[in-house]
Amino acid sequence: MKAFHFCIFLLLFGSAPAGLFSQKATAVAAVSITVENLDREVAFFTEALGFQKIKEETWTGKEAAELFDWPDESASVQIVTLQLGDEQVRLMDFHGIPSRPVAPDARSNDLWFQHLAIVVSDMETAYRQLLARKVVHVSTAPQTLPDYLPNAAGIKAFYFRDPEGHNLELIWFPPGKGAAKWQETVAEGSSSGQRPEGGQPRPLFLGIDHTAIAIADTDNSLAFYRDRLGLVHGGHSENYGPEQEHLNQIFGARLDINGLHADIGPGVEFLQYIAPPGGRLYPADSKAWDLWHYHTEMEVDDLDALVQKLEKPGVTRVSRRIAGLSGTNMVMVRDPDGHAVLLKSRQKPQKG
Repeated sequence: MKAFHFCIFLLLFGSAPAGLFSQKATAVAAVSITVENLDREVAFFTEALGFQKIKEETWTGKEAAELFDWPDESASVQIVTLQLGDEQVRLMDFHGIPSRPVAPDARSNDLWFQHLAIVVSDMETAYRQLLARKVVHVSTAPQTLPDYLPNAAGIKAFYFRDPEGHNLELIWFPPGKGAAKWQETVAEGSSSGQRPEGGQPRPLFLGIDHTAIAIADTDNSLAFYRDRLGLVHGGHSENYGPEQEHLNQIFGARLDINGLHADIGPGVEFLQYIAPPGGRLYPADSKAWDLWHYHTEMEVDDLDALVQKLEKPGVTRVSRRIAGLSGTNMVMVRDPDGHAVLLKSRQKPQKG
């Protein structure tokens, strides 16, 4: 049976059976992106994409230095949290430590590729709005996935870059496709999933369906995200053809796609390029303050136990130790390809 594309698995698969994992990630809480000019990026996300700014904070000192493994405790990071629908993005601007830019020749099959898939209610209107802002295209134009991919037929998608070169995606689901909440008509600003009497048509930008990461080997990524972190594997698809080539701007693109999810939050989607070869490795010396840095933030039910579970070959730990920041304990690790994951407890940090 052909499987799903763009996290359609959310319709058919629930969360993991109770008790399957004694330690696991229970929510994908946010995706964070390192930026160079925080004001510019906040303006783009709020004005062009409909996000709302809900929080601003600054982390500095010993705990932040140990979390991000920066050498100077006088450095700091200014963080703005933005919300769209039920989902959140954090924009991080590091100060006192130099950032490296996104490579101008970065491609969708490079293993540092990561994007956010932003759900829209009208692709044509959303695309015109981005055209007016002269966004950098990755896709040649919005693509409608074809009938020979039956579980994705009719889905529209468009890849582009924000003003600093970070990858983003617009996605539109036709009736019967995607998570149920993307089909609901809700009042402006409502996240209840119900349209009150006299409510307004749903907004143009609805929320975040998933974050996608380029990977080298699906089995290795499943071993990390499913077997160690406890995410649920929801579906698989092999995508190819001219629409996929125009979407990724990769000639001959053929992708093995797998989607996973926690109990709450957007999905995590694997993009393994079967063809073409030549995607570059995630830079081994990457730091959280480099401008190609994304990290996926996951809440876990037992952080200490999960960290012990991850102390095995194949898992790279960024943080020097578990750090207490913003009212919780957290630690950063890297997956088998180098993508960063921030694991955080919902409990307040321990003193001492």
